[in-house]
Amino acid sequence: MKTFSQISPYQSTIRKAVHSNGIGLHTGKRINMTLSPADANMGIRFVRKDLGTITPIPAFMNRVVNTTMATTISEGKASVATTEHLLAAINGLAIDNITIEVDGPEVPIMDGSAGPFVNLLLGAGIRQQKSYRRLVKITREISFRDGDRLISINPYDGFKVTAEINFKHDTIKRQVYSIVLTPQKFIDDLCRARTFGFLEDVEKLQKNGLALGASLDNAVGMDRNGILNKEGLRFDNEFVRHKIVDIIGDMTLLGCPILGHIVAYKSGHSQHLKLMEAIAASPEAWEFVELKKNGQLSVLNKFVARTMEAGNRFLPILTPATSKRPVSAR
Repeated sequence: MKTFSQISPYQSTIRKAVHSNGIGLHTGKRINMTLSPADANMGIRFVRKDLGTITPIPAFMNRVVNTTMATTISEGKASVATTEHLLAAINGLAIDNITIEVDGPEVPIMDGSAGPFVNLLLGAGIRQQKSYRRLVKITREISFRDGDRLISINPYDGFKVTAEINFKHDTIKRQVYSIVLTPQKFIDDLCRARTFGFLEDVEKLQKNGLALGASLDNAVGMDRNGILNKEGLRFDNEFVRHKIVDIIGDMTLLGCPILGHIVAYKSGHSQHLKLMEAIAASPEAWEFVELKKNGQLSVLNKFVARTMEAGNRFLPILTPATSKRPVSAR
């Protein structure tokens, strides 16, 4: 039996509620946000305070309703967009249970990276809980291809992500980056990598009422001649590092941590969702495991998981009250 000493066997949450605010990428409006501790096994939940509802939106893949430019989840009439950077910070710091309240339709974009969210979470403090952490351990390759875009996950004793991007723009070109994720590596090597966009694309979006909050304060902007930000890049390969941030954020919607190696080529939010759906539909290629105090793994409820409807295999084990709504995306 192999050990996984870098992974805590226990679930965690934050120690106290913390508050922040910022501009919404698409609405351009200021949004207030509160992050609060949550009980063990509650998972990650969003609440739209401005709608006067207390019904949370669970951060699960079957709540995804849109993957255009960002990942949007919904429950009933309530939805929250641009979730991926905050979810990446939560996942990157190995936080399992947290409640996120916002008074608008999206998470603030902050500086376009996961860094401000990491600082907010570290300021709140991270508290270990008594319940064991449950994970999905990949036992054979699962992949999804979409034209020339490819994303797969392979067995690995930890969580590793390798991403490759390839743009015709001279500033980006081909970039490849690989990282074995730990909270410290996420803080040091990933969280500050910003989202990026091309000036001509942003101008088109803004004419259609989108990206109204986009600026050089919250993205790396480029035109045909190069980077528009006076401060330049934070990493030589900031673009592909941010792609990995997006992957980590979106994969949080699987509902529990993963033991596996994700390999992505030119992937986006839609392909990340499709990989999660492929995982859910391939019970022969994974097993639920629970970490013990000495770092060893024990198989958990694999037989039960095999009998569950595809797309909902993880949810009933983690939160039995979760409704079985089909996975959908536009």
